[in-house]
Amino acid sequence: MSRMSRANAILAALVLLLGLGAPALAEDEHPGHLMVLPDQLEWKAVASMPAGARAAVLEGDPSKEQDFTMRIEFPANYTIPLHTHPAVERVTVLSGTLYFAVGDTFDRQKAQAVPAGSLAVMDAGVPMYGFTGDEPVVIQLNSTGPWGIEYLNPDEDPRQASE
Repeated sequence: MSRMSRANAILAALVLLLGLGAPALAEDEHPGHLMVLPDQLEWKAVASMPAGARAAVLEGDPSKEQDFTMRIEFPANYTIPLHTHPAVERVTVLSGTLYFAVGDTFDRQKAQAVPAGSLAVMDAGVPMYGFTGDEPVVIQLNSTGPWGIEYLNPDEDPRQASE
């Protein structure tokens, strides 16, 4: 391959990787490949979390036994009560700072600041909690379904109000 051909191939690969080229690829057009651009996200309220959180599923189905990726947006001054999840949770903070801790007692002083660019991995069944400060936070969550959240204090479960 000539030097120019190699340079063009590298440039084309970078354009695709950075999402600067064609619109997102649908899975049915190219099986096994998925590209999701920010303007394609469908943000929806999260019934299992206190009011104000919104989520967008990027890939997979959190209700099924499969890997999935979703983003969750929390408003400023938001609290995520003590809870557990049924599978390992991998959280990447995309924007803002999430304050996060493990333990079965909510204590703001024990929470660690997890700024944008950070990764937090929590084991299944481990009690945890979090909150935001004066800015909104967007996280990306990767895990395996079926996904769920169980609050240590059932009175803090927003689904109880609708039953």
